[in-house]
Amino acid sequence: MLENRRLPLWAGRTAALLGILLVAFTLRQAVAAISPIIDAVRIDIPVSDLDVGLLGTLPPLLFAVSGFTAPRVARHLGIEGGIVLALVLMTAGHLVRAVAPGITVLLVGSVLAFAGTGIGNVLLPSVVRRYFPDRVALLTAVYACIVGVSTAVPAALAAPIAEHSGWRASLAVWAVTSAAALVPWLIVLAQHRRSRLSGPEPVEPQPAATATKLWRSGVALSVTALFSSSAICTYAAFAWLPEILQDVAGATPTEAGALLAVTGLVSVPGSLLAPLLVPRLRNVGWLIAAGVVAFAVGYLGLLLAPAGLTLVWVLLIGCGSILFPVCLVLINVRTRTAGGTVALSGFAQGTAYALGALGPLLVGLLHDVSGGWTLPLLFLLGVALSAAIPALTLGRPTFVEDELER
Repeated sequence: MLENRRLPLWAGRTAALLGILLVAFTLRQAVAAISPIIDAVRIDIPVSDLDVGLLGTLPPLLFAVSGFTAPRVARHLGIEGGIVLALVLMTAGHLVRAVAPGITVLLVGSVLAFAGTGIGNVLLPSVVRRYFPDRVALLTAVYACIVGVSTAVPAALAAPIAEHSGWRASLAVWAVTSAAALVPWLIVLAQHRRSRLSGPEPVEPQPAATATKLWRSGVALSVTALFSSSAICTYAAFAWLPEILQDVAGATPTEAGALLAVTGLVSVPGSLLAPLLVPRLRNVGWLIAAGVVAFAVGYLGLLLAPAGLTLVWVLLIGCGSILFPVCLVLINVRTRTAGGTVALSGFAQGTAYALGALGPLLVGLLHDVSGGWTLPLLFLLGVALSAAIPALTLGRPTFVEDELER
């Protein structure tokens, strides 16, 4: 591992840098690519509203499972081997979804793609700390920004590609990007193999904390609670925002997909700024509060005046997603060791996505029960406001390892 001294960005780690950027670009494609074209899919495959809710629930559910299994994968395959496994699963999932003859195979492909995405979610912060310990904030900002772009690009292009070439091509095209992301990591693994042949590698430190111990850390619980609120709001939007906008604001499918893309694009400035601000702010609670307010006002706008200022409300919901990069950088800056980062990343993301899996299901259930979108939007408003609690507790800079030692 590189020492904590500032080195040129490309110094001996070009392949790792390229690999981080490409993996970041794959991490939301499987999630954002399907909801804008669900009506086109329904022409060939019967897909009920319950199936749509299940497709929306699968990402956080698989991300939760991956959160608890990814540290074990990293211990057996190494962090780099875990990233390769994640990309192979994503590539296979995209292709299986594209050839699905029915809803069952579509779900199987989604499971593969989301499992790979979940492993990548958990391991990427640890990869950044391993290869760029001197530039954690910068690389976290860059890759969080690219994650936002990876939300916007499929959401914007899915419907036009489906109209031109069919929905199967619209889903298959993303296998190209995840396959391309494999190349730099295969190079990194080859470099490691040559290093092992020339001499023993330094022993990688094991995680300094386990999930059982992390339940006793106030910092870990607060990061997890914040991540949970963000996950519920984010994945409910992936699953239902296009349909909500069509029903309450009169948007067409293409317009609704473009507006979903807007939520990804508007998150880019926040993804750049949050990782740079979090280590420098004396009280990060104010930044979290800004995200909470943006989410809350956006949902209120869709409740009270959906058609008049639709773009404004969507922009605010996108601004609320600043909570996601804040959580990512907190995982790094509130731990002292690479092992602690792996442990907190798995714990926070696993727990948060398990809770986040309820978001799309509950939104769909509330919609079916009420026959409208008022109750679902009130539910999302309440979830967003709940993030104010960890905003209060994360104001004081404390490290997970220090809490566990005490």
